[in-house]
Amino acid sequence: KQIFSSLCLFPFLKVMRREHARSSVGPMRNGAAGFQRVKRGWVWNQFFVLEEYMGSDPQYVGKLHTDLDQGDSAVKYTLSGEGAGSIFTIDQTTGDIHALRSLDREEKPYYTLRAQAVDINTNRPLEPESEFVIKVQDINDNEPKFLEGPYTASVPEMSPVGTYVTQVTATDADDPTYGNSARVVYSILHGQPYFSVDPKTGVIKTALPNMDREVKEQYQVLIQAKDMGGQLGGLAGTTTVNISLSDVNDNPPRFSKSFFHLRIPESSAVGSAVGKIKAHDLDIGKNAEVEYTIVPGDGGAMFDITTNEHNQEGIIVLKRPLDYESKKAYTFKVDASNVHLDPRFQSFGAFKDTATVKINVLDVDEPPVFNKPSYVMDVYEDTPAGTIIGAVTAQDLDASSSPVRYSIDWKSDMDSYFDIDPVEGTISTNELLDRESISQHNISVVATNPVLTSRVAVTVHVLDINEFPPELASPYETFVCEHSKVGQRLIICVDFIFLPTLEEKYQQFVLISLFKLDRVLSCKVEFLDSLFPFLK
Repeated sequence: KQIFSSLCLFPFLKVMRREHARSSVGPMRNGAAGFQRVKRGWVWNQFFVLEEYMGSDPQYVGKLHTDLDQGDSAVKYTLSGEGAGSIFTIDQTTGDIHALRSLDREEKPYYTLRAQAVDINTNRPLEPESEFVIKVQDINDNEPKFLEGPYTASVPEMSPVGTYVTQVTATDADDPTYGNSARVVYSILHGQPYFSVDPKTGVIKTALPNMDREVKEQYQVLIQAKDMGGQLGGLAGTTTVNISLSDVNDNPPRFSKSFFHLRIPESSAVGSAVGKIKAHDLDIGKNAEVEYTIVPGDGGAMFDITTNEHNQEGIIVLKRPLDYESKKAYTFKVDASNVHLDPRFQSFGAFKDTATVKINVLDVDEPPVFNKPSYVMDVYEDTPAGTIIGAVTAQDLDASSSPVRYSIDWKSDMDSYFDIDPVEGTISTNELLDRESISQHNISVVATNPVLTSRVAVTVHVLDINEFPPELASPYETFVCEHSKVGQRLIICVDFIFLPTLEEKYQQFVLISLFKLDRVLSCKVEFLDSLFPFLK
């Protein structure tokens, strides 16, 4: 007798394929009676269970059945595998399968189980164990999500339409192979007309030309990703894209005014900063770096200009000393230009600006200035008191009409040998001078304007006069022949003289003729083994 049996599915189940197994009963080894089977394979229909089921009763999944089951409760159905007993249960008599709880496809998309039909009395298998799958059927229960949001991006200002900015990506946990639950479409909710987004790829591009960073730098774009192909009823997620316009050098520097007026004292030190000007650039970073140059002209020789790298100010530096009395003002032009130029914008015109700078030199009260660095005067030692021996001259450069008064520093002439006219600056003697006591006087003359003073050194040489007769070096006795000629030199006398050019006292040797002194204007004088002409 041959028995044909099969496990059948009720019409609730989607039938994919069915294959029957064939078996026969025959003698077994050792004379035991039993089933002798022809090898058969089972391919089960796929079971589906709806995810997120919220009903009060267990969700019906499907039915297992064998045609060996005559309805007399002689066949028992068993279930094993993933979730058997805890998630899925089977009625041992009817073969009905139920899901005991709600399932989430995104947590586990399918379950693999094994079915078995056995004799309820002997518990012997009536069919070979067969494996089948229960698939959790997707519903659209997940909205698209931007896992990397919010986004930050930048694009150069003045970019043409269609310039790439960034790309956003949303993922949908629903089944991409079933329906449109995971088919995402992108759109802009906020951010038009400045930007656009590709509905399929999520690529964001510029939608307006020549967006200017100096007008508006930051943009916030709200992007939506909607499943179900964007159709009504689809779920949606959003993200924010913060877009900034990066700077390009599209603005030249500009002075806030065309004329700068500076005032500096004439006493300003060479190399010091005497003023500053600034050209403002609407760009930022290296595009706002400014270089200043002085246009050749009135100020180029006196001033230089450098750039403060921190605030881009032009620092005017003094190159040479100022003199209010010789030049009271300087006027020159300064150019401000960008260091880094963008050739795309050179057609806009010259990327520089020019301003005029006027510098007024302020007078500083200066001390009188003597017309010589020092003075030397000569006076004979027998000069009467009150004799003018010379004069000094000083001038107040700040005001030629300002009077200068003169005086002698008492510390340099404590014995008051000299006097000075306070107005004229003439120096005179107060008493007779003695070269043999003091041969040189060093005095300091002070010139004073109403506030300041200056000093000059005056050296007075006291010149010698022949006020001492010659002296014999020692008692001397000599002889002369009775027929000696007039003019014959007989004896040497000694005198001490002072030569202003040598500023020392020397011994003078005078040759004496017969019975009288040699009175000639020229005589031989020997100084330290040297001979000099000397006039008495």
